[in-house]
Amino acid sequence: MSTQQVGQTSDVAAAPRALRVVVVGGVAGGMSAATRLRRLDESAQIIVVERSGHVSYANCGLPYFVGGVIEDEQDLLLQTPERLFERFRLDVRVSTEVVAIDAGARQVTLRSTQDGAEVVQEYDRLVLSPGALPVRPPIPGFDRVRVLRTVEDAEALHADVAGAPAAAVVIGGGFIGLETAENLTHAGIPTTVVEAADQILTPLDPELAILVRSELESNGVDVVTGAGVTEIGADHVVLADGRRFAADLVIGSIGVRPDVRLADMAGLTLGPNGGIAVTSTGLTSDPNIYAVGDAVEKTDTVSGTSSLVALANVANRQGRRVADHIAGLDVRPAPSLGTAIVKVFGLTAAMTGWNAKRLTAAGRPFHRVHSHPMSHASYYPGAEQMALELLFDPESGAILGAQAVGGAGVDKRIDILATAMASGVSAPGLADLELAYAPPFSSAKDPVNMLGYMAENVLSGDGDVVQASDLAELVASGWTILDVRTPAEFASGAIPGSLSAPLDDLRDDLADLGPGPFVVTCRVGQRGHTAASLLSEREIEVKNLDGGYLTWLAAEAARTGDMTGVRNLLG
Repeated sequence: MSTQQVGQTSDVAAAPRALRVVVVGGVAGGMSAATRLRRLDESAQIIVVERSGHVSYANCGLPYFVGGVIEDEQDLLLQTPERLFERFRLDVRVSTEVVAIDAGARQVTLRSTQDGAEVVQEYDRLVLSPGALPVRPPIPGFDRVRVLRTVEDAEALHADVAGAPAAAVVIGGGFIGLETAENLTHAGIPTTVVEAADQILTPLDPELAILVRSELESNGVDVVTGAGVTEIGADHVVLADGRRFAADLVIGSIGVRPDVRLADMAGLTLGPNGGIAVTSTGLTSDPNIYAVGDAVEKTDTVSGTSSLVALANVANRQGRRVADHIAGLDVRPAPSLGTAIVKVFGLTAAMTGWNAKRLTAAGRPFHRVHSHPMSHASYYPGAEQMALELLFDPESGAILGAQAVGGAGVDKRIDILATAMASGVSAPGLADLELAYAPPFSSAKDPVNMLGYMAENVLSGDGDVVQASDLAELVASGWTILDVRTPAEFASGAIPGSLSAPLDDLRDDLADLGPGPFVVTCRVGQRGHTAASLLSEREIEVKNLDGGYLTWLAAEAARTGDMTGVRNLLG
């Protein structure tokens, strides 16, 4: 025991006070910030405040718990407050919300959602990770609509499903909406997806999104597009066009908006899209407040402007970077590509960067190529076909976006393309990527390499490519469509008005075909490129139909709504 008396001055300098950090919101961004900071600073006082009853859970797994694919709810809970204290000495307070922020005094007022007790907590650094709120439009009856954002939401929906409702309607055809529809179907509940836009999965271009719609309908899910919900009754929903669908259970998956209530309390600046404005280090307009996750605006890789991206891996990355900055480490900028993936029954749909619709709306010039490769060598058993699209700058060749729909191998290809895009590899540069090859895994020319060769051909002028949407105008102006597939393939289905001109006989048949100009097409575009090269060398004006007959079928189905041509298109 010290002999120093009260009031005496010590000659030993007092130890510096530990840094006080309050993290508001758990799950991806908040917990990444808290645990990373503990690894960097053992002495920091770190308090994590979470409004719900669970601070660390797999929110992307919630639809699969609802449908029974994940049977045990505990499998969704990644960490508990007790385990977080034992390992990281984090002071985790669940069922606690922030009701006031005094940024000048660096204080937050915390209130228990269980007993209403309040406490004022001081901080040196405040990290906000409030996430996003489900969009709840002013539709009559929307108060009975379930949403799926938290464990509590999943528990309520799981109980509804256990009651075996006669029919369900999912409002919204985005990622969570389609995952929910699939899982309700697995649970034996007849389900309808209603999407106000003219297609589901709007991040995809129509000719790829239509393949996902076909998969849904083939598995018994009714899909309605182009009509929003205007009324929700006790056992039905009514659409804007007057149609009425039975619905004992209604799930809203219309989208999310940044939860900026805490930012408003703290007087923080918002970005142009309504999210919290932050620097590349996660710092807000207040030098002592950081923000991460779905509530903040991110820098978009393609445009360099602010955007809203609600993805768990982006939130995790931001949380780590914020902890680094608080600890005094250098932080490198990390723009967002918006890379995402979703499983829909037997198909996988994935995308990165921008789609054609977004590029067109922004007035951004681009080229695009489509392909339909196999997941691995076609001669090795189990190969599955996929549809790929690559969008790139017509001058620099910079990759602007990519999409993939299919079975096995889609995740691998979109990840390669996203990595290439983030690393500055050009579209032609994809041809030079040295990717692992063995027949069970790929082909000697991987589908990603093939996209690079196709882009190289387009940019070098070695072949003029035309899109399916341009065909009608070309034909009207005098162009003739030559189908260079085999006679048997042509007989099984062809573009109306096209002429059969098998590639192997094309040299001998040129005199009978006339002077052109021609649009050549095959099944996927590869034979069409060979035919176009042959005709071009004969100084005949020619264009190759990008993606061939398969892409045309998908584009026509998206345009007309006739799904006949796309059934089993990737089979």
